[in-house]
Amino acid sequence: MVNVDIQGKRYAPTAPYLVGREKVREFARAVQSHAPLHRDVEAARAAGFRDVVAPPTFAIVVQDATLQQLLDDDEAAVDFSRVVHGDQRFSYSRPIVAGDELTGVMTVTSVKQLGGNSMVTSSTEISDADGAHVVTAISTLVVRGEES
Repeated sequence: MVNVDIQGKRYAPTAPYLVGREKVREFARAVQSHAPLHRDVEAARAAGFRDVVAPPTFAIVVQDATLQQLLDDDEAAVDFSRVVHGDQRFSYSRPIVAGDELTGVMTVTSVKQLGGNSMVTSSTEISDADGAHVVTAISTLVVRGEES
């Protein structure tokens, strides 16, 4: 079982992640997004952006570093071999654009025990190099209980 005492725990900021143009293009291909904004610099600039725009789910790349902090936290007692991704949501202030330098700070917002399983919800605030909010990524992980 996950340690319910981690509810409310805030982790240290992640190392800055520099969003690369090719990473945005690769991610767009992986999620099968064919929008020109994700691939074509000129299309992105014509739309008012300085470079290609990441697909909305790209924020998971930055959030992953914060989730790794949770998984590496012995106090949390999260057994990764028993983790199933339950839910994912994003709330944007502005799109992620190639050239952004992003940092994430995660807070464990909820830990619930349900039917022998643990539900761990976390909120990661992702900010740019100026400290301005870009996106909040909210994840729920289901940590399956021991089988009888």
